[in-house]
Amino acid sequence: MKKREVQASVKDELLVRRRRSQMIRGAVALFKQKGFHRTTTREIAKASGFSIGTLYEYIRTKEDVLYLVCDSIYDQVSSKLMKDLNGKGGTLESLKQGIADYFRIIDEMQDEVLVMYQEAKSLSRDALPYVFRKENEMAAMFGKLLSRCTENGELELSEKEIDLIAHDIIVLGQMWGFRRWALKKRFTLEEYIHHQTELLLSGISKGKPSGQLNGQATLRGAPNS
Repeated sequence: MKKREVQASVKDELLVRRRRSQMIRGAVALFKQKGFHRTTTREIAKASGFSIGTLYEYIRTKEDVLYLVCDSIYDQVSSKLMKDLNGKGGTLESLKQGIADYFRIIDEMQDEVLVMYQEAKSLSRDALPYVFRKENEMAAMFGKLLSRCTENGELELSEKEIDLIAHDIIVLGQMWGFRRWALKKRFTLEEYIHHQTELLLSGISKGKPSGQLNGQATLRGAPNS
């Protein structure tokens, strides 16, 4: 999917990335505290550590910051999952690793994820679909991992099932972000990853009872035990 261009007058790409990273951190804290509409660009500049004039060298509108938040989440997930796809994609281990990487990114970027979903309604009517496309693209990457597992005979899933499970994974990651305040009373992040992954795979494996999943459990034709 083509990245939406946020215009900057500065030509140094490294500096642009560094300044925008500062901007995202400052803006996310303000959006979480005050909301998108009540936050001013001057406040974003101050929280980012530079002047309002400098701010406008890296963005054109306050809405650009929400795009940058969305892009930041997507880029980190994409980078991790592409490594899984380009490495040993097509195995249950690569699928498990992809799920774990995604959940950990959601944990690391919890504030960004919350702001993105809380404030997406503030985007213009022609801009909101961009955020939805980003999320669909993340789901599609999990769909590709699931498809490769199916092609290799480790899972037996239809195209519709692959699509549904890919979206399930996205929602399970979001649940940790949105409900971590309650879940962390019972689970560490690693426990959450383990239990959710086992529950998910036990539901799509070929007849293996929960708790007996391993690299051989879902081979086509593997006998039940």
